[in-house]
Amino acid sequence: MTEARIEVTHKDGVADVRMVRVDKMNALDDAMFSALIETGEALKADPKVRAVVLSGEGRAFCAGLDMGNFAQMADGTRKSRGDTLVATPRTEGGANRAQHAVMVWREIPAPVIAAVHGVAFGGGFQLTLGADMRFVTPDARLAILEIKWGLVPDMAGMVLLRGLVRDDLARELTYTGRIFTGEEALSLGIATRVCADPRAEALALAAEIAGKNPHAIRGGKRLFALLQDADQHAILKAESVEQTALIGSPNQIEAVMSNMQKRAAVYTD
Repeated sequence: MTEARIEVTHKDGVADVRMVRVDKMNALDDAMFSALIETGEALKADPKVRAVVLSGEGRAFCAGLDMGNFAQMADGTRKSRGDTLVATPRTEGGANRAQHAVMVWREIPAPVIAAVHGVAFGGGFQLTLGADMRFVTPDARLAILEIKWGLVPDMAGMVLLRGLVRDDLARELTYTGRIFTGEEALSLGIATRVCADPRAEALALAAEIAGKNPHAIRGGKRLFALLQDADQHAILKAESVEQTALIGSPNQIEAVMSNMQKRAAVYTD
């Protein structure tokens, strides 16, 4: 299923992940959910991965939930199958399967950059939020589109929007489902960068990150994971724990020596 929906290439510590369901604008069907989870879990377990770029082939990043799912909701098929989202098995972090397809990208130890073009609607928009950063084209169209179908965002969107967008703006986007551009996404604080070629720029930044001490990068990502929920004391202590582990480690020494010797650093995974 992963091969049918996602392709991954590796180069110098950068994982280039591309959704390839081009005929359906990378819409989220069961196979795509499985592919996202399987790919994300594989990247989580690979110590050689130092940065990740997530993008969509064809006309769009991801058009959202496959239309077939809405048809099942309309005729009651989904309910008759007993698809209870509350009772479904959950990960250690509390995510059900659909939420895990997004949260797994946030759980990857290495930074993840989403490169967004075309559309990122509904579940596709929430998937962008799983990344550490979002590079978008100026004319990309994004939306928390679930209200169009009488639903609420339920793929970790609420968790990931928290702290990213002002509360009242998040509510407005959720209640209306209106479409906004990449340019507006930047002004809202959702997009990290607006660029003509998001994938090329994301790959360039990923390569830069991959050239840094990977243990320091991972430590930084662990610290950012604490910011929304931990109190000041926990964050301050975590800073000290991470720094203590880094000081005098082989990669930290290599960072110092390479700078002093004015040469490219060579880090171990």
